[in-house]
Amino acid sequence: MKILCCISHVPDTTARIQFTADGKALDRTGITFIINPYDDFALARAAELKEKNPNGVKVTVLAVGKNGAQSTDSVDANLRKALALGLDEAVRIDAEPVDAFFVAHQIAAYAKDKGFDLILFGKESIDYNGAQVPGMVAALLNLPFVSYATSIEIQDGQAHLTREITGGKERLSCALPLVLSAQKGLAEWRIPNVRGIMQAKTKPFQVVPPVSVAPRVRTLRHEPPPPKGTFKKIDPENIQELVQELANKGLI
Repeated sequence: MKILCCISHVPDTTARIQFTADGKALDRTGITFIINPYDDFALARAAELKEKNPNGVKVTVLAVGKNGAQSTDSVDANLRKALALGLDEAVRIDAEPVDAFFVAHQIAAYAKDKGFDLILFGKESIDYNGAQVPGMVAALLNLPFVSYATSIEIQDGQAHLTREITGGKERLSCALPLVLSAQKGLAEWRIPNVRGIMQAKTKPFQVVPPVSVAPRVRTLRHEPPPPKGTFKKIDPENIQELVQELANKGLI
């Protein structure tokens, strides 16, 4: 079985986000970038499947991005971290991920003739939270797509899955090949051990040129949210004052 794990290169969740003077891009100065946390669930599950069948499962990890000039902004370093989990090879598509449409086309163009049985994503990236790329890739490759998966087992060419839906969970089966986006619960996050880190340095690593695709989105400007305004604190026991305040604002 061949598995493709697609990861995003995103700012650390603790980073203080600022934008360039024209507002068109993130100011990457001093920002540490990490593997998108939702992608970590997909990587961990791929590593588990690899461990169960070392000779029968091959896992490729892929990212779309330009390698940053700073060590804290290195797509290659994050791909190596993924390889350290026991995965087989890494691919970086050498292009700035402009929008979801562009990224999906790059991934689909790479994957279309590689015979992958399972293509894994996190449910969304934590920078833009679009959750668009996995579904777009599935559509471009004409493959079934299961979103927000919390478990997957493979047996006799069938994927048996659980996914989150409004108000509960859904269990379903789907023939391979399949595109899946991972939710928390698909697997436990893993921390690479020293042996894995050393082995990752010698594993195959390929940088491929992008295909020509025109982005569908043009960024006009990024802006931080406005600062919080003033507020009035009302004692929870004073319901009448709350009602009067809402009435004064025309909210009731």
